[in-house]
Amino acid sequence: MSVRRWISALAGLAALTAAVEAMAAPKEPPKLVVVISVDQFSGNLYAQYRSRFSKGLRTLSDQGLVYANGWQSHANTETCPGHSTILTGKHPNKTGIPANDWLDPVTGKMVYCLSAPANTIAGGAGGNPVGPDNMRATTLGDWMKSGGARGRVFGISGKDRGAITMAGHQADGVFWYREGFGFTTYVKPGEDGEAKLEPVRGINAQLKARFAANPPSWTYEQDTCRALERDYQVGSLVFRARVPPAKFVFDTSPLLDDVTVDGALYLLAEQKLGQGPGVDILTVSLSATDRIGHSFGTQGPETCEQMYRLDVNIGRLLDAVTKVPGGAIVVLTADHGGSDFPERSAERGYPQAKRADPGVLDRLNASLKAQFKLTEDPAAFDGWGLFIVGKDKVRLPQPLRGKVAAAAVAFLKKEPDVADAFTTEELLKTPPPRPGTPPEEYSLRERAALSAVEGRSTDVSLILQPGIAPLRAPSPGGAMSTHGSTWDYDRRVPILFWWPGSEGQERFFSIETTDIAPTLAHLIGVTPPTDIDGRCLDLGGFAVAACPKPAVGVAPVEAKKSGFRWPWEK
Repeated sequence: MSVRRWISALAGLAALTAAVEAMAAPKEPPKLVVVISVDQFSGNLYAQYRSRFSKGLRTLSDQGLVYANGWQSHANTETCPGHSTILTGKHPNKTGIPANDWLDPVTGKMVYCLSAPANTIAGGAGGNPVGPDNMRATTLGDWMKSGGARGRVFGISGKDRGAITMAGHQADGVFWYREGFGFTTYVKPGEDGEAKLEPVRGINAQLKARFAANPPSWTYEQDTCRALERDYQVGSLVFRARVPPAKFVFDTSPLLDDVTVDGALYLLAEQKLGQGPGVDILTVSLSATDRIGHSFGTQGPETCEQMYRLDVNIGRLLDAVTKVPGGAIVVLTADHGGSDFPERSAERGYPQAKRADPGVLDRLNASLKAQFKLTEDPAAFDGWGLFIVGKDKVRLPQPLRGKVAAAAVAFLKKEPDVADAFTTEELLKTPPPRPGTPPEEYSLRERAALSAVEGRSTDVSLILQPGIAPLRAPSPGGAMSTHGSTWDYDRRVPILFWWPGSEGQERFFSIETTDIAPTLAHLIGVTPPTDIDGRCLDLGGFAVAACPKPAVGVAPVEAKKSGFRWPWEK
């Protein structure tokens, strides 16, 4: 070999070595944080389709840090409380969001989790006024802004509760989709609604023109999904599982996610997220999986088609994120899981699956009325619990309410459909789980306590046996299946971290959605509140110090206040 060729070879080797070292060197913290929540994306559903993904979810699964055992640890696994945990680092008992709705103890009226009567909806898009007012916790974006950082925060979703709960109180823009209008937002008193809509005005015009030229539709794209089409007997209804469904509705189709990702990509480009002086945060809540799961179940052609479309939409987001010059990190999780409708589950090897006996409530009310000499039915069922009420659904006064609730618990525990029941008074006195306990090992009472909020939670927390849905057989267009239970199919969710250049790693130990916010806060140099429930996770790959080590053997603040001590502290 000539000297010249030898020198050239050495130079090439040096360049290759430098390139490899550059790839292996820890990255600077990212300038963009993207947090994706896929509504009703259970750990089971992720596992079922994981090998079939070929786009964005394949990238996250192969190249990201995969926590397949992620958990929404609380009992009431609904959309609003689940989303409230993701970027606050707190369980619902601290975020103040125990459910999607609750009964006002004074008026007897139902209160939506994000109800904000003083606000309006921008552009006259319709819907009741909403805002973050009922959230008692702050989010990662709020921590960043309160600390004086110059970053921006945007949230976008198909649902208002998917956007607002993750974006927080101080977001620069929070948007959700209304069919026929486009993306809208809430307007506080004194704010200019037209100005608040400015960030999405362009995408709204694009979507309006698109659907005027090509009306929305949903057809099969996968023969694998088409093969799942068949009839099911659900009560008196013969349900045909197919695509498109018998009645096409935009909000219960993959198109809801299509437009949400369109909106996210528009914000990413137009706002130049990740290209400013600070760290920017973009939250994206994809609602179609939940809407489709409720309407058609999780094991038919409808959800099958949605999983493939979800994969494509996540891929579109990752393609754009990869091009952000300041670097980015993406986190994907879910607000809760979900199960199939019980009739199909029973056919598929789980005969215990069924709809709850609707006569339980009648028997309970008859017993309570006789025992306490009441003239009104005192037990009003709401999702996964009971409010104890009198005339006009106004809650009974104490101490009568507590006595009736305790009697209701005693009655319900004897019912075969019921696994357990607790009064809210019991739950508010329950110590938090022992530090280090995996969330799948939390007791039923501990799970229920993580959902308990004084003045908002039901007076009785009801836990039905696994596989039993608190739904009557649906009429056409009604809900086929649901979520909200404390069982693992509703609590377990994937938690995936990915950034351009990350290397795939399976992490099988359990983590909680409350761990996401403190992990991201540490990565971008933001200080979270001291009373969060989550812990910082070491991701690796970034030029940041290791997470602070938690104190060993120290019980949580709430346990200390109650006088409770762990065995090793006595």
